[in-house]
Amino acid sequence: MQTLLLDTDGPVATVTLNRPAVLNALNLELLDELAGTLAQLDGDASVRAVILTGAGPKAFAAGADIGELNALPNAYAGEAQARKGQALTRAIERMRVPVIAAVNGFALGGGCELAMACDVRIASENARFGQPEVNLGILPGYGGTQRTARLLGEGMAMYLCLTGEMIDAPEALRIGLVQRVVPLDGLMTEARRIADLIASKAPLAIAATKRAIVDGASLALDDALALEALLFGQSVTTEDFREGSQAFLDKRKAAFTGR
Repeated sequence: MQTLLLDTDGPVATVTLNRPAVLNALNLELLDELAGTLAQLDGDASVRAVILTGAGPKAFAAGADIGELNALPNAYAGEAQARKGQALTRAIERMRVPVIAAVNGFALGGGCELAMACDVRIASENARFGQPEVNLGILPGYGGTQRTARLLGEGMAMYLCLTGEMIDAPEALRIGLVQRVVPLDGLMTEARRIADLIASKAPLAIAATKRAIVDGASLALDDALALEALLFGQSVTTEDFREGSQAFLDKRKAAFTGR
C-alpha cells in the first residue's frame, strides 16, 4: 500500500493514514486503499477491533485532497467523488468490528467525517475538528452534514458547517464529538486499552450491539426496539452466551470464541 500502514497485534489491527507531508489528506488512492483494507480486516475473524489514526503528530487527516477537488470537471464528477467518500464512511459504520478513531491533531473536512463514522473517538489534547468546506465554496460531501446533525444535534451541525470554524479537543469533548481527551503521548496507549477491552468481549454480541445502535438510530423508536429484540433473541442462542452466563455463575473469566 502506498498511503496506509497496517499493523496487526493479536486481535487488534491498527491502520495509519500515511501521507504526513500533506497532513494525511484523503486523496482517491487513500480512499480506495482504506476501503479495501477495512473490508479485509472485517472479514478476518481473528480481528476484533480496529484503531484508525494518522501518521505524524500534526494530523489525523486534514481533509480531502484539494488539488483533486479543484480538478473535478463537472457536477457528475463531484457527485461521484462525494459518493466514494460516503461509501467509505458508511462501510465503517457497517463493519462487524468496532473502529476506534485515535485523532492526533487536525481532523478537518473529510478527516472529521472519517472520524465521525468511527464507533469511538479518542482525541489528543492538540486535536482540532471542523467542517471548513464553506471556506472553499462547497459543503461537506462525505456525510458531514448528516452525521454532525445525528451526533451533535441540528444546531451544532449548523454552527460547524455554516461557519467553518475549528473547535479544540475540550470543546469536542463537551459537545460529544469525542469520548475521551488524553495527552498526545498517551493517545495510542488509551486507544489500545479501549480496543483490548472491546476485543475481550463476545464478538457476536459486539457486532449485534453495533448494528442495533447504528441501524436503530435511523429507525422510528418502535422499529428500533423491534430490531434490538430480534438481535437479543439471536444472541441467547449463541455458544458465547452459554459460556458467558456460565462463567458468571462459576465466578470465572469467560473464554469467548465468536460462535
